[in-house]
Amino acid sequence: MYEAGPSVPKPASPTPLPSALTVGDITVQITYSARRKKTIGAKIVNWTTLEVQAPAGIPPAELRTAIDGFVKQMCQQRQTARRFSSDDVLEQRAQRLNREYFGGKLRWRSIRFVSNQHRRVGSCSPARGTIRISDRLTDTPDFVLDYVIVHELAHLLVANHSPAFWKHVYRYSKTERARGFLMGMQLEREDADSDDLEDDTMPEGE
Repeated sequence: MYEAGPSVPKPASPTPLPSALTVGDITVQITYSARRKKTIGAKIVNWTTLEVQAPAGIPPAELRTAIDGFVKQMCQQRQTARRFSSDDVLEQRAQRLNREYFGGKLRWRSIRFVSNQHRRVGSCSPARGTIRISDRLTDTPDFVLDYVIVHELAHLLVANHSPAFWKHVYRYSKTERARGFLMGMQLEREDADSDDLEDDTMPEGE
């Protein structure tokens, strides 16, 4: 009679990478797709976030190698972007407000005044890390300018005007007062909480 020997356990499958991981100051968000067969794609979401699309079942080591390559490219792009100067006064104010209301965690490429923003007082392009402030605010009180900067900084975290966005903005104690001032100047609409407004994350005033 033939007797089978002890069964040999199959090697355990490698643990896939988590859906989010941090590389330096960059957060990498990973989406696995059964429809994606071979290629790995990547998209810069904002100054500190990279979105990666990968095939389901891809070996973790292979994916990690690709992610490291994407992160390296992103860092090179950011270093190139930083060669462009920004308005000194706005930069200093933005850095201070970043420390006070966002724990100093936000990063951006440039912030400056522009003269061709006719429909809004500020704009933010999270993917490019650029913030533009209308030069119509140069003569407004400091608390108004600070509010607009906080507003645009918050768009680096939340692109829309959802409750999550306003939660960040209202940490600035003079938000209501500043919004009232801008409404009096007809620079902010009373229904600005709504998401059906013009998206001030559009890069007007480049």
